[in-house]
Amino acid sequence: MNYTFRDHAAKAEPGFRFQASIIISWKVSPPVRLIVVCFSAILFLAFAASAEERRSVTVGINHAPPYRVTTDEGPAGLYVDIFDEIARRINWDIRYVEAPFRRILLMMEEGTVDVMLGPLKTEERERVMAFVAPVFPPERKLFFYYRDENRIEEYEDLYGKTIGVLEGASYFEEFDADDKLDKEPIARYENLMRMLEKDRVDVVVAPELVGKHTVNQLGSEVSISPYQIPGEHSYIAISRTSPMFSHQDEINQAFEQIRQEGTYEKLVRGYQDHAER
Repeated sequence: MNYTFRDHAAKAEPGFRFQASIIISWKVSPPVRLIVVCFSAILFLAFAASAEERRSVTVGINHAPPYRVTTDEGPAGLYVDIFDEIARRINWDIRYVEAPFRRILLMMEEGTVDVMLGPLKTEERERVMAFVAPVFPPERKLFFYYRDENRIEEYEDLYGKTIGVLEGASYFEEFDADDKLDKEPIARYENLMRMLEKDRVDVVVAPELVGKHTVNQLGSEVSISPYQIPGEHSYIAISRTSPMFSHQDEINQAFEQIRQEGTYEKLVRGYQDHAER
């Protein structure tokens, strides 16, 4: 199901309107009148070009609080807030489309969405999308369990366990490539945590903030294994078939701007502080 969540259209100040009026006196010589007319035409074309510079961008997001949150009121979350700040600085209108993570990967390949927020860079994904900027902070991967016998002390403990994973997600190279592990792909982390409590999976692997947020929201009585995997930055990615593909430098420049202003650090710290409470 696709939803349009938010439109970042420019809003004029109340009562403000650009007006350009040029009064040409017929007493002025023809060459001067020609100059004035040409100048008026240049002004008109300049403002028309400026209006056309606003670009409409379709962004695919899945529901993965607190990074990406989809509600009837609109999208929210850390990744959305960061991208909104970037888009505002480069004059982009954003249309958010909600779909499961795996479906968004397919939409990026098809070009039905322009941008994806938060995928990890892999060789397979690089064939269909450009990883523009590693703007989203590293996040440890945690292994959640319900029964003590499923506590993970080291990687080898994963063998023989049914491991719940987000469908289409990448976690870390060794884990992703290990065909000997029994992985159960599901569309949402909420469903994975419910399956964990019902013994339908033995372990759930999830990014730290997403996993903890989901557990707290559900009131699940699950535990976190001592074995954890360090995180890596995730990206703003652009589909290689998108018209936005040629605008990667604009994203990087806008990101550098919000980083230097302190806006980026403020957003990240706000979510981290909330998660720690």
